[in-house]
Amino acid sequence: MADIALNDNTTTASGLLRELAAAHGVGTMFRGWDGVERSVPDGTLHSVLAALGVPAADPDQLQQSLRETILAPWRRLLPPVVVARQGQETQVFVHAPQGQQVRVWIEAEDGSRHEPAPRDTGDQPVDVDGVLTARRVFAIPEDLPLGWHTLLADAGGAPARCTLVVTPQQLQTTAALADRRDWGLTAQLYSVRSSRSWGIGDFADLADLATVSGQDGAGFLLVNPLHAAEPRPPVEDSPYLPATRRFFHPLYLRVEEIDEFGYLDPAGRAEVQRLAAELGSANTSTGLLDRNSTYAAKLAALELVYAVPRGPARARSFTDFCKEQGQGLDDFALWCALAEKLSPDAREWTTVASAPDTPYCSEQRGLLADRIDFHRWLQWCCDQQLEAAQRSARDAGMDVGIIHDLAVGVKQDGADAWSLAGVLAGDVSVGAPPDAFNQQGQDWSQPPWHPGRLAESGYAAYRDMLRTVLRHAGGIRVDHILGLFRLWWIPAGSGPGEGTYVYYDHEALIGILALEAQRAGAIVIGEDLGVFEPWVRDYLAERGIFGTSILWFEHDADGPIPPERYRQQCLTSVNTHDLPPTAGYLAGEHVTLRESLGLLQRPVEEERAAATAEQEAVLALVRERGLLPAAASPGAAPDVQATVEALYAFTALAPSSLLGVALVDAVGETRTQNQPGTSSAQYPNWRIPLAGPDGPVLLDGLPEHPGYRSLVRTVGTALHSGASTEQVMSAQ
Repeated sequence: MADIALNDNTTTASGLLRELAAAHGVGTMFRGWDGVERSVPDGTLHSVLAALGVPAADPDQLQQSLRETILAPWRRLLPPVVVARQGQETQVFVHAPQGQQVRVWIEAEDGSRHEPAPRDTGDQPVDVDGVLTARRVFAIPEDLPLGWHTLLADAGGAPARCTLVVTPQQLQTTAALADRRDWGLTAQLYSVRSSRSWGIGDFADLADLATVSGQDGAGFLLVNPLHAAEPRPPVEDSPYLPATRRFFHPLYLRVEEIDEFGYLDPAGRAEVQRLAAELGSANTSTGLLDRNSTYAAKLAALELVYAVPRGPARARSFTDFCKEQGQGLDDFALWCALAEKLSPDAREWTTVASAPDTPYCSEQRGLLADRIDFHRWLQWCCDQQLEAAQRSARDAGMDVGIIHDLAVGVKQDGADAWSLAGVLAGDVSVGAPPDAFNQQGQDWSQPPWHPGRLAESGYAAYRDMLRTVLRHAGGIRVDHILGLFRLWWIPAGSGPGEGTYVYYDHEALIGILALEAQRAGAIVIGEDLGVFEPWVRDYLAERGIFGTSILWFEHDADGPIPPERYRQQCLTSVNTHDLPPTAGYLAGEHVTLRESLGLLQRPVEEERAAATAEQEAVLALVRERGLLPAAASPGAAPDVQATVEALYAFTALAPSSLLGVALVDAVGETRTQNQPGTSSAQYPNWRIPLAGPDGPVLLDGLPEHPGYRSLVRTVGTALHSGASTEQVMSAQ
């Protein structure tokens, strides 16, 4: 008989603490952006373990928690969840009293039954709570189809079940891009307005932008996260700090494109037209975007359209949508209705309305039935307009179409934090340690997934979120995909530098991502910038997940690397939304902004010198390839447009399957869309409209915009098979 025992060498409280932390996937050491390895303070470990629900206040609790951690899997017949790869044997540990007969079988999602094969482990039984317990091993069939199945077991009449997910070895949609190269626009949709917008870019603008760029040869269009914010003004400006990641923001609805708008009575139609006209002047302003005014006007108009009776076909479509989205949509709509009624700091949120299933909330489902139905209807309208946008993209010739962006997390007082509290961790937030990009670290004010509880739930919330985002998408970009491996947890009340990494089951999270993308026929791009362990990118490539390369960040110890060394499985671009547009970056706007906000930790002169040296190192490589005209050589006044186009032509020399072209670079914008690590009081993040040197740029005029036309021509020529340097220069 084997015995469960602690490590006898661990005698100090600090040693026990670190052993316990490691057992729960909490990092006790980390290597910073500067390569220096740092030890995590005991206080941080105590706080993070508390957030995980692991008692660790004193040596006795540490000893007991360690023992409980070791015994936990032995106390259950089946594990919480099993995630397997198709074509690869996955072993499952089944625990039951010694000598007890155990049956194990699989019910596949198609109704078929499968038998796992037993394997001999030779393990000795263990005394668990006075019961001699044996560990048996069963192998999941390698030919089990992809999908969400159920693993069942019976031991002496005691049944158990858990979710069994079979994921692809490699995502086939991205593998199909191996022999093809596409370029596409990257854009912040809210900033891209047309003469028909209500001051904010919308889903109809999305369809038109896809059509315009698709007709010019683009294979995809990557936009910011379209997740829902608050149900009424004021709303959060950041698309990366949503109320939910599963549902969409009605702010983006084009009211006039909803079928029932055509059946408004004259007074209702006149009112909608009046509201639209009031916001029309905002489309041609270069001032900051005003989401609140637009959203207030749209909600007033949408209330009128909602009141129009739907015909039988439309009514059936709405009913089917609600049924398909199920409890998740119902709970989100309830939260929206409650959020219209209760202020964010109302005490009800922490008492009677603390969860969707409280008696108070059950009562409110009846009392607020019409408001709940309105918010379900808004999501149905979003779904229809997103479907139309993706259809427009494909009709315009795009191979991929619209690529949605998935934010890292959600607001601490939003819908997901409320309805999914059972699988989120409290008293901590997600962020990033200090790095070269933000030398004070970042706190994103988002609650992280709780690794253990998420697994216990069978990853249902994660799966449902992915399905909704992928429903009408040609692809998904996962912001900070490194967070599916580890996240920087910051205890409440601590600074960004006082956190530690918490590790996740990346095999499960990446596998489920690949499964849902493959079923949706979508590609996956991971934003894998920043500090990461070396093997991570290799793992993502093995699973068919594309990475991200930004020109300015592609370097090694010797400086910028040549484009031929970039990755093939990659979205490569000159720019990212966390930097100024390229024209602004070349002018050093990022240093000026960070210096004005007090974000630098060394003299501004040193920062400018370093930025200039970094740029010159890249531009020297571009000149070596003959992509910069003589006027852009050192000592001459730079031709900004020519330099920007040369940089894109340079990235087109990389083997990367996808080349992103920032819309802001095409029109000559210089203003920064987002400065990481700042609040709205410091900088107007996510409120910069699309504009160029000559003023606002509307979607209506984009096809004839000289900067857009020139950059698109340059990129298209550079990507054309066999294009020479002379051809690229001629296109410029």
